[in-house]
Amino acid sequence: MKNLAKIIIGQERVIDLTLVTVFSGGHALLEGVPGIAKTLMVKAISKIISTSFNRIQFTPDLMPSDITGNNVFNMKTSEFNLVKGPIFSCFVLADEINRAPAKTQAALLQAMQEKQVSIDGTTYQLPQNFTVFATQNPIEFEGTYPLPEAMKDRFLIKISIDYPSEEDEVILITKISQNEAPEDNLGKILTKAILNEDILSMVKSSLNLITVEDELIRYIVKLIRKTREFPSILIGGSPRASQALLHTSRVLAVLRDRDFVTPDDIKDMVKPVLAHRLILRPEYEIEGLKIEEVIDDILKQCEIPR
Repeated sequence: MKNLAKIIIGQERVIDLTLVTVFSGGHALLEGVPGIAKTLMVKAISKIISTSFNRIQFTPDLMPSDITGNNVFNMKTSEFNLVKGPIFSCFVLADEINRAPAKTQAALLQAMQEKQVSIDGTTYQLPQNFTVFATQNPIEFEGTYPLPEAMKDRFLIKISIDYPSEEDEVILITKISQNEAPEDNLGKILTKAILNEDILSMVKSSLNLITVEDELIRYIVKLIRKTREFPSILIGGSPRASQALLHTSRVLAVLRDRDFVTPDDIKDMVKPVLAHRLILRPEYEIEGLKIEEVIDDILKQCEIPR
């Protein structure tokens, strides 16, 4: 975390959620305006973990084979050889994922859910710690294709990235004025803290060590079930959302150096887990109601375990 803070200035919450994604073995949807270090964040964490990284720029003419790869005929051997696409990497940054049509977005579905891809009838395994970070611009909709609900549900959490504070922006610009721009000094600033092969063992050990009281499990279920009956919500959270909330709360507890989950861990993860999964009723959406406001109301109505 200290390593990432050297690069991503003033985004402690974003750093926490990024690490939760990695150590949960899930995928994250990064949402924010251009120029706030979404790409830099993923590059930085891949360097710290010392693992492979690929970036895919999603465009309207991007084809599924541009992501997965395809078989190419070799004239010398008279055989087809697999040319792997950029998805064959531990960390994949799907930049502006909503710029590509549905058939191209769907190329990620199998990979995200099963950690494998099928090419010409043959299935190929991806790295066990395969992680997708997909970015999208929340204010630009011209020439975009909204993500289908089934795909959004594959993302463990949604990370909303806002502008840095004035003081943090002063620190950043000062570094740039001194030729110390973070993106130009990744190799010098960052130190490798975790080996790629250690991630899975860390995830498994963390799950075995963390205690979750029965009252907290019921609290998680009540929160998710409340979304299914709330008057302003058309589609609430599925059982997958309950699992995601439990799993991310446990990982957050580990990052906070505890071996048990508290109600605050759960409350801190509710918005990242639910913000991209809930669908508001049209009449409330027209009135300008925000998903985050609805989630706040749900938290107020569900009694916190003592």
